[in-house]
Amino acid sequence: MAVPTPQRSAPDGELLTIDQLADRSGVTVRTIRFYAGRGLLPPPRLRGRTGLYGPDHLARLELISELSALGFTLAAIERYLERVPHSTGAGELALQRALLTPWVPEQLEEVDRAELDRRAGRVLDDDDVDALEAIGAVERLVEGEGAGRIRLHGPLGPGLEMLDSGLPTALLRDSHELIEKHTTALAEDLMALFQRQVLQPYRDAGRPAEERSRLAATMSRLKPITVQGVVTAFGRAVNRAIRERIG
Repeated sequence: MAVPTPQRSAPDGELLTIDQLADRSGVTVRTIRFYAGRGLLPPPRLRGRTGLYGPDHLARLELISELSALGFTLAAIERYLERVPHSTGAGELALQRALLTPWVPEQLEEVDRAELDRRAGRVLDDDDVDALEAIGAVERLVEGEGAGRIRLHGPLGPGLEMLDSGLPTALLRDSHELIEKHTTALAEDLMALFQRQVLQPYRDAGRPAEERSRLAATMSRLKPITVQGVVTAFGRAVNRAIRERIG
C-alpha cells in the first residue's frame, strides 16, 4: 500500500479549487469527487459555478489519507468518519490525524506469488509461505480485490532468515503468537491510560483550541520514547530471566 506523500496545509481561510486541493493533498481529483459522493467530505462552498474548498476540507482529506495508509477499508473509514461531523474544524481534524499516525513505520505491500518469489530470490512452496505467515512476515489475502495475493509486512529478509534458521516452524509460530499476545495487551493498556489521563480531560474541558497543537506535539514526542522504552524494558526482562534461570 502506497504511503501518502507529506501534505502541505492550506493557510487559514484560504479557499482552493478542486485542482488546487488535489495538488495540496496528493489525492487525485477523481478520488476527491468519489469521497465527496460518499459523504466523506462536506460540500464545497460555491462561488458562482465554482466549488471552493477550505482548510477543513484539506484537513479532512488528509485524515482520510492517513486512515487509508493504516490499512482501513473504505467501509471502515466511513464508520470512523461517522463520529467526526462535517462541522469539525481543521485543528481538531489535525489532532485526530496526529493520534492516528503510526508509532513505527509500516511498509505494507501487496504482491502476487511470482513477485514474492522474485523478492525471496528463490521459489517458495506453500509450506514456506505458511511458515512466513506463521511468524507474521506475510499475510495471505482471501477477501476483496486482493484475494489470492500476498501482503508483505515489511522487508522479507528477516522472515527468510528465520525460515532458514533450521528452528522448527512450530517454535517460530508459537514465539510469534506469544509476542503478539503480550504486545497487544500492552498496547491496549497504554492506549487506555492515554485515553483516561490525556484525551478525556481534553474532551471534558470542551476541546480547547489552545490544547490541540500541544497534544499533537506531545504525541509526536511520546511515540518514539515509548517504543524505545518497551524495547529497553523487554531486553532487561530477558536478561533478568536468564540470570534467574542460571542462578
